[in-house]
Amino acid sequence: MKIVVACGGTGGHAFPGLAVAEEMSRRGHEVVVWDSGRDIESSVMKRWKGPVFSTGARQLAARNVFAIVRSIARCRKEMKRYKPDALLAMGCYSSLPPVLAARSCGVRVFLHEANTVPGKAVEFLSRFADVVATSFTGTAARLPDVKTERTGLPIRSDIASGSRFSFIPAGSFVVFVTGGSQGAHAVNELAVAALSMFWRELEKRRSQGGAEGVRPLYVIHQTGVLDEGPVIGSYAAARLPSRVHAFEKEMADALASADVVIARAGASTCFELAACGKPALLVPLPSAVRDHQHFNAAAFASAGAADEGVQAKLAPRQLCRYLLNLYDNPAKLEAMSSKMRSLAVPDAAARVADMIERTVRSGTADETRGTQA
Repeated sequence: MKIVVACGGTGGHAFPGLAVAEEMSRRGHEVVVWDSGRDIESSVMKRWKGPVFSTGARQLAARNVFAIVRSIARCRKEMKRYKPDALLAMGCYSSLPPVLAARSCGVRVFLHEANTVPGKAVEFLSRFADVVATSFTGTAARLPDVKTERTGLPIRSDIASGSRFSFIPAGSFVVFVTGGSQGAHAVNELAVAALSMFWRELEKRRSQGGAEGVRPLYVIHQTGVLDEGPVIGSYAAARLPSRVHAFEKEMADALASADVVIARAGASTCFELAACGKPALLVPLPSAVRDHQHFNAAAFASAGAADEGVQAKLAPRQLCRYLLNLYDNPAKLEAMSSKMRSLAVPDAAARVADMIERTVRSGTADETRGTQA
């Protein structure tokens, strides 16, 4: 089969799309990845070794109307030239032109919704889809009259195969802070202040009772470009051992090294944590569309795999106490780790590929649309 995977916009949509593209390619299908052509996608797209087509898609806003119309025309022209058997779109604004172009050309359409709450793009475009794949169990109820199939969220194939960084002192309690590939300024400020307090508390314990039984603290921090320098400076001033990068290129090893992770609650982050079995404090982005990060975090928290922190209510002292509690209760961390692993769907990319193959081979779009899986 000839497959188009449209997965531009953000890393949270690109990584899962590329995971499926790689799986379909391994199965012998001819795959082309479509991105929107934005600079933010470039570092992610480097992992894909096959052909890429840039759609020119732009965010849904009045100022972008003409750009979106041009993108739809561009996509339609490429669809007619390439003649794919199916299109898989991973959601967000970058899905709109490819899906509309595909439907106008009679190409089978599949969508994947990463989050618990469907985004506006998937909610609108689902009417054109043969099947909408979902990551969370509760998403189907939010897409009535649409055929859905829970596949889980495809993640990077190498994310769970990392090794602990050799330079981290043996026995260290490792906290990994990440706001995603672009960083999160509020999380960065909160974590730096709290971890500095945490470090001082451990130093106090050492001075009062000796070093025996006090595990050293080590921090791994992915900051985003704007905060890299200030965060490095803050940890240096506190003399807190750390590894700080704007973008953590060795994410698998960073996760393998961590005892606990402080992160946003994007779907990719949640399922990567699950694959690695890493306990987490999830701090949802307050401005996330339809508050979807809160619902993602709540799903993981209700399973006992993570805790949810409300950004507006979290103070450095509170976060410090939270981390100290985990530091002093390794059994709790182990229980959270076990529950986190239970949420993993390691074969999600294969499930999406199976869904596409099965549906394309089963007959026409009209035969498959309109029933609930």
